[in-house]
Amino acid sequence: MELSQRIEKFNLAEYMNLLNNPRRYMMVNFLGGLCRGFGIALGMTILGAFVLYILQRLVVLKLPVIGDFIAELVRIVLTYI
Repeated sequence: MELSQRIEKFNLAEYMNLLNNPRRYMMVNFLGGLCRGFGIALGMTILGAFVLYILQRLVVLKLPVIGDFIAELVRIVLTYI
């Protein structure tokens, strides 16, 4: 009785059906990879935009050594966007 409850809890029967159907298994993994890739691309885009925004704000502060370097970096990035 306890073993059948644990199997139901972990949904082992559904997992075994998934393993026995290679086409469905590959489709589930493909869709999972596609969603992960999209999430990474979206996250890196947002993070890159945030870093660029922070760098632009640092240029406004006109820091002596770092300010020129950051200004050049921002200019290069904005040129290629």
